[in-house]
Amino acid sequence: QEHGLDFQRLLDASSYKESYRQEMIRWGEEKRRADPGFFCRRAVEGAAQPVWVVSDTRRLSDVEWFRDVYGAAVHTVRVVATEETRRRRNWLFVAGVDDAESECGLDQGVTFDWVITNDGDEQSLDEQLETLLQSLRDQL
Repeated sequence: QEHGLDFQRLLDASSYKESYRQEMIRWGEEKRRADPGFFCRRAVEGAAQPVWVVSDTRRLSDVEWFRDVYGAAVHTVRVVATEETRRRRNWLFVAGVDDAESECGLDQGVTFDWVITNDGDEQSLDEQLETLLQSLRDQL
C-alpha cells in the first residue's frame, strides 16, 4: 500500500515480485527494527478462531513474539526439502536474497516441535501431516 504495488502479484513467484524483493526486505527490516512485533501483531489482528496456522515466519524474533504472547499454545513446524529437490522445483540461489535473514533467519536458534520433509514423496508427506494433525487435535 505504501508503495502502490500489486499485492496479488507479490504473492506469486513472478518476476514482478523478484524485481521488488530486495526493496521489500529492506522495508521489512526497517519496520522490524522500529518494532519487532509489527508483522506478528498484524498477522493475528482480529483473529478469533481456536487454532491458527501462521505460515512463513522468517526470524527468531517472530517465533519469540508468538511464544511470549501465546506460550505453550505455540507449536513450531519446519518444512524442509533437499537442495536437489528445491532445484527441481526451479529454485535458484540468489546472493543477497537467499542468504539474507528473511530467508534463513530460522536456520539456527530454534528448536522446532515438528520437522516435515517435503521432497516429493506424497505418501510420506501425507503420513507426516496426518501425525502432526492428530497430535494437534489431541490437544484441543
